[in-house]
Parts: sequence; C-alpha cells; structure tokens
Amino acid sequence: MGKHFFRSSSPPPSKPTSHHTLAERAMEECEKDVHTLITKWTSSESDQFLFSLTSHQEAEEFVRAVRNLHNSMHRLVSVTPEAEKLYQAKNTIQAAMKLLESEFRRVLKANREYLDPECVSIRSYKSSRFSISDSKHDGAGYFADDPDAMDDLKMIADCMISTGHAKDCVKVYQSIRKSIVDETLKSFEVERLTLHHIQKLDWDILEAKIKSWLRAVNLAVPSLFYGERILADHVFSVSGTIADSAFTEITREGALALFAFPENVGKLKKLTPEKMFRTLDMYEALANVYPEIESIFNSDSNEAVKSQVTNSLSKLSEAVRSMMADFESAIQKESSKKPVAGGGVHPLTRYAMNYLSFLADYSESITVIFENWKLTLTYPLPKTLFPCGGGEEAYPEDVLSSPVSIRLGWVILLMLCKIDGKAQPYKDVALSYLFLANNLQYVVNKVRSSKLNLLLGGDCVARHESKVSRYIAKFEKLAWGKVLTSLPEDPTAERSPEKAREHFVNFNTEFELAYRKQISWIVLDPKLRDKIKISLSQKLIPVYAELSHR
Repeated sequence: MGKHFFRSSSPPPSKPTSHHTLAERAMEECEKDVHTLITKWTSSESDQFLFSLTSHQEAEEFVRAVRNLHNSMHRLVSVTPEAEKLYQAKNTIQAAMKLLESEFRRVLKANREYLDPECVSIRSYKSSRFSISDSKHDGAGYFADDPDAMDDLKMIADCMISTGHAKDCVKVYQSIRKSIVDETLKSFEVERLTLHHIQKLDWDILEAKIKSWLRAVNLAVPSLFYGERILADHVFSVSGTIADSAFTEITREGALALFAFPENVGKLKKLTPEKMFRTLDMYEALANVYPEIESIFNSDSNEAVKSQVTNSLSKLSEAVRSMMADFESAIQKESSKKPVAGGGVHPLTRYAMNYLSFLADYSESITVIFENWKLTLTYPLPKTLFPCGGGEEAYPEDVLSSPVSIRLGWVILLMLCKIDGKAQPYKDVALSYLFLANNLQYVVNKVRSSKLNLLLGGDCVARHESKVSRYIAKFEKLAWGKVLTSLPEDPTAERSPEKAREHFVNFNTEFELAYRKQISWIVLDPKLRDKIKISLSQKLIPVYAELSHR
C-alpha cells in the first residue's frame, strides 16, 4: 500500500486522440505523395518539365497534391499545433514551392517571344476584370504557340498564393515581365528624356523622336500594355489586388516615360507656328488611346500614369493655343508693301489658308483645345469685313456656333484685313479689285476643298462668293467700262455709215488699250476666269455683232 501512495505524481503521457491520429495520418500520406512527385520531377533522370504540353495532367496532379498537403497541415495544426510531423511537412512544402517557382520562371521565359506586339494579336480572356470592345484585340491567344501556358501560370500562381508564397511568385513574375516591357519599349525607341535634354535638341532631331513616339504609343497601348493587363489579370485572377500590384510594378516606369514625353515637348518655349502640326499629331494620338489607357490602367495604383496622360494632354493643348496666338500675331505683323504682279494671290493668303486647311484636318482635336479659349478683340475692325452670317454687319461671335469656328473665322478675317490693305498700292483701281477677287476666291476654294467647310459652314462660303462677284463687277466696270461705252447703247438704231465707222474705231482703240493694259494681269482660278470671259462676252459680242450686221 505504501508503494501505491508514494508513486510518482506526474501524469502518464497522454495518448493521441482519434482526431490527432487521423489528422496526422492524413498529413503523412499527403506529404508522402508530394515528396514522391518532387523526387520524380527533380530527378536527374527526368528529361521532361512538370509544366509542358505533354505533362498537363501530371502538373494538375502535383498542384492538387500540394494543396492537399497544405490543407492537411492546417487541420493538424488546429488539433496539435506542436506536432513533430509538421516540420517535415513544412520542408516538403518548401521544396514544392521551390519547384513551382522554378517552373513558373521557366514557363514565363520560354514563352516571352510570343509577347511581341507586332507579331501577336491579343484576345481578351473572360477572366479579365476590364473590357475594351475594339475588335482589333480579337485573334490568337496571348501565347500563340502554347495555348496552355497562361493556364499553367495561373495554376502555379493560384497554388503558391493559396499556400502563403504569393510574394515569391509575384517577385519572379514582376522581374521577368518588367524586363520584357522595358525591352519592348526600347525597341519602340522610347527614351527617358528630361525637359532639359529636349530643350537642347535641334528641331529635326526632336521631330524624328516625335515620329518614333507616335509609332510607339500606337503599339504600346493597344498591344503591349493591354497584353500585360490581360496576362496579369489572368495569372493572378485569384486576387485582384495582387494582379493590380503586379501590373503596376511591371508597367509604371515604362508608361510614365512614354506618356511624359508629350508634356515635355509641350513645355518647350521655342515652338513656332510651323511646329503646330507635329504637336497636334501627339495630342491626337494620345487623345485617341486615352479611353484604352483609362481601361487598362484602371486601378488606384495606376493613378500616376493616368495623371501623367492628363498633364501631357493639357500641356499640348497650351502649346497649340500658344502657337495659334503666334500665328495670328504673325499675320497681324506681316508688313510687305510690294504689290503682287498681275493682281495674283498674295503669299500671305496662300500661307494663311494652307495653314488653316491643314489645321482643319485636326478638327476633332482643335474643337476640344479651343473649347474654352475665348476670343478677345484688341481693337475694333470694320464690320463690313465679316461676310458670314445674317448680314454685312455680323461679327464672327454672332454667327459662328462653336469656339473653334469663331477662332478660324477670326484668323481669316485678320488675313482679309491685311489683304484689303495690300490692294492700296496698286495704281490701277481695276487691278486692285482683281487682286481682291483673286485672293478671296483662293479663300473660297481652300475652304470648300478642306474641312474648313464643315467648321465654317456653307453659308459663309456662299457669302464670300457673293463678295467675289461684287469685286469682279467693279473690276469689269473699271477695266472694261470705256470699251463698253464705245459701242452704242442701241445697236439697232439707224445711223450713218460714218457714225458706225466711228463706233468701230473707238471700240478698237479702247479694246486695244484695255488688252495691252491687262495682258499681264492674272486670274488664277479657271472657273473665275471663265466667269469673267462669259460676262464680258455677253456684254460685248451681241452689241458688236448687231452693229456689224447693220
């Protein structure tokens, strides 16, 4: 009895519960399965890869085994957190993750050649969290020659993320994909140029870089960045946060470099009106892809990229308005005094109207850029110089419906004012009216044959044409008035042969004088020339023929 009372007071080792035993046994079986598969695929005797076209079922089996092991470990931890078997299982999980990471890297590298945006059209996957409806994205898969590659990457990522190894997976993904993005942008000739660097470039060199940028932005947005968005969303579809983070890390640096270039160009102080159209090319290209940029860079983590695009559009708009103001100023300051030979089209008219007709080709862009740019008149101008609208007394603001139309109408007005002044040096008043008619007809032709017609309206063209007709009427009266009055008002009236002969002599004399004076005068527009011929013929030939007949 004494021995019984003095027995050790410490409790005997506890027997494993049934839950503990089952959980441990299940984990051991899972660990054994994974270990066997790891040995199989890492053996030096194996000449195949786990993730390949011929071993897809084996890859699924491996991932399923790893997940089963991970789940069984969680069940065992909930029962016996300090179970010794857990340490061995953790080591096996680590070995599995090492193999999966290696395969993840290999699949990414093996398929990088299929990501060339110039060779592969990209289709959107159903798992994508954003949509671009443009049909140009339809076509072959992102990995053209390995349709399982994207699904393999997703399978690996899902497994690594679910087992707590997201960081390792994302690190590999970002490293490889970022190098591809950087290399691709480099092949597009995208450079990281500062404003200081750009300011030192000659225009010819800068223009070449602008052309390269235009090609780059039209490739990078709809294929490169779009493709990276699709790939990240598919591979990391299990976590939108991880997909956004990976995509942002991969593309942010390159995207900022690409989209910052237009802003720096827009900040240049040496942009003359002649550089307007390259600037508008950049604005138009960026504005055209802006909806896609918003859709591709659609998360808060990409706000810096979207802000950069907005800033670039803003700076380009400012540059365009500044160059337009300089263009208007150049017209106002044009001071040539020498009359154009023969009353032809003045170089200012050609320059201004060619410039405006080219500008009208960018009608959508300049409509936005000029939207809130109010026209302010620094001094009053004669209202009779505004032929558009409800009457001769109408200003552009009164008759043109949009800011861009008002602006263009205003510039044409400035030019016509200068042309009106340049008619004064002509010693022959008839020639001055022919000069005005030639120049206004040139304006009409340029408006009608370009998108200016859409911006200014057909009514404006018709009123300009009416003014051309008035100029021609005055020209005919002054240049051919004496010829017309040398013939009798009523050629059918009875007159003596001497009187008739006198009319013919006077007519021939006046006609010869008019001919000699006008032989060097110019009517450039064929239709206007024919119009003058017909008008004079209708006035002269019937009277002359009737007089000659009698």
